[in-house]
Amino acid sequence: MLSNMVSQLKEQKAEDKYQDVLEEIPRVRKDCGEPPLVTPSSQIVGTQAVFNVLMGERYKMATGEFKDLLRGNYGQTVKPMSQEVIDKVIPGEKRSTARSAEATGHTEPELAGLEAEMKEWKQQDEDVLSYALFPQVAIDFFKYRQAQQEKVDMTQADTKNAVYPV
Repeated sequence: MLSNMVSQLKEQKAEDKYQDVLEEIPRVRKDCGEPPLVTPSSQIVGTQAVFNVLMGERYKMATGEFKDLLRGNYGQTVKPMSQEVIDKVIPGEKRSTARSAEATGHTEPELAGLEAEMKEWKQQDEDVLSYALFPQVAIDFFKYRQAQQEKVDMTQADTKNAVYPV
């Protein structure tokens, strides 16, 4: 967050505003419900603090990501957001109170189904996650791993032309 902030200030030839931005960060964070200072929320808060200082007025200009944070598109924050800031930055807009999965229609748990699909290959819990993220690559890897464990010649294994480390 700090390196990004320094880059933004250098681009604007405003390095002398560094301390002002550092002091603005906790205020911006409080205004938007104190999101955790991890990516992406740390970048959103830091960038908005830079804008507030450079513009000389708080929330005169807001990034799209900051507006999305206020709208609830990144989830709910631990503490309430400032209604005054919401009214200034996104006046009259409806805020999301639903989980992001509900907005996309993906509310049913999928992990059990995925685990059932790949049960013949599962040796550890991480295998299910690998399969969930990269199904074809994971299956190819599981075949390779099984062949290595059973000392099977890979040229005879059903690998679908997969590429494996030597």
